[in-house]
Amino acid sequence: MTTCSTDSPSASAPTPAPLCTSQAYVADGSLPFVPSGGVTTPRGFKAAGVHAGFRRDPKRLDFAVVAADEPCGCAATFTQNVFCSAPVIVSREQLDDQGYGTARAVIVNSGNANAATGERGLNAARETTRMAGEVLGCPANEILVASTGVIGVHLPMEPFAIGLPAAVQALSIAGGADAARAIMTTDTRPKECAVTFSGDDIGYVGCTFSIGGMTKGSGMIMPNMATMIAVLTTDAPVLPDVLHQALLRAVKVSFNKVTVDSDTSTNDSCFLLASGAAAFAGAAPFAPGTPAFKRFEQALIAVCENLARQMAADGEGATRLVTVRVMGAATAEDADKAARAVANSPLVKTAVCGHDANWGRIAAALGKSGAVFRQHDVSIDIMGLPVCRDGLTVPFDEDEALRRFERPEIVIDVDLGAGNAETTVWTCDFTHEYITINGDYRS
Repeated sequence: MTTCSTDSPSASAPTPAPLCTSQAYVADGSLPFVPSGGVTTPRGFKAAGVHAGFRRDPKRLDFAVVAADEPCGCAATFTQNVFCSAPVIVSREQLDDQGYGTARAVIVNSGNANAATGERGLNAARETTRMAGEVLGCPANEILVASTGVIGVHLPMEPFAIGLPAAVQALSIAGGADAARAIMTTDTRPKECAVTFSGDDIGYVGCTFSIGGMTKGSGMIMPNMATMIAVLTTDAPVLPDVLHQALLRAVKVSFNKVTVDSDTSTNDSCFLLASGAAAFAGAAPFAPGTPAFKRFEQALIAVCENLARQMAADGEGATRLVTVRVMGAATAEDADKAARAVANSPLVKTAVCGHDANWGRIAAALGKSGAVFRQHDVSIDIMGLPVCRDGLTVPFDEDEALRRFERPEIVIDVDLGAGNAETTVWTCDFTHEYITINGDYRS
């Protein structure tokens, strides 16, 4: 792609209409978000977060348990990073390497990734499933494990001996908030979300179903399946294999559309547990192709998108959530290539940090993306402000652009003019703080 011209058209030229008038994601009104909702909003689940000793600060929670009242269906997706962690390997084994099965609980420690730790790390992860099973009174193969923190350090077992009994004793519906805090690493705030939907018009009269979740992720984020750690729950009746297919589809359009720094973690794990506790006795499971399953998938995507946006907004050192929307691509793959190139561009991200409506950086990122399009078909808007039409600059009010940069979410719209495919990717700006955080992460 050749460099876009910066020649300005006549000042008397009419201002182009914005590519898109919507500036932010709005949830389906039929799927209301639950105030302060999270992983324990659905019936049949309890959670806890405690300080077990993985971290030196005794005031910092570092161990979480999310437990179902009874063994229930579970689905999961994991990192595709070849350098994957021991808990990822063990949790895959627990689900028979097919991504779904039955589980009673998910346990998560922060402060230590248990990655690149060899056979000793695998033994540690397996031992924690045995220890958790003993405390919870269930088989070890019903325990799923996840870890997050520093890579290449052996996982100490002593904190589990302290943390497991304490966490299980503290399990409660109110414990979801503590669990969300316990899995944080460089996150500045916990990330929780829940939605509800009625069963009245989908064959489950009198039932209200919920999907909730918690996630962590702030750096080393360009998931190739999910976020670094996510635990989702639902009280809808969904069989494990069907649950897995729904999770794969939801992850594809949410967590897999987030990038903070283009790096995929060794520990990415996303778990979805389904208790079925909100359904009436003898209710049939939600089946693909039914109105109930369609509503369930809508709710699952709404929760995952909300959590994905929270992750991007809390990127390490970030001051702004950046939403990149690409339309008019020839294929879905091209749309993703183009959006991801813009979202991962350090020049674009630093321009956002500096409140600079430098659309040339966006154009340059598009041009190197590998997406197929013609330069003279491209249009670009920044926060609804047209800055490029037909591959050329258009006049815009710089003062107005500066005012719009004060918004907490910066939306970049691109029309490639090459087809009908589109996508959305979420990222954040790059600041000096990102370097500070990652320059001394282990200290």
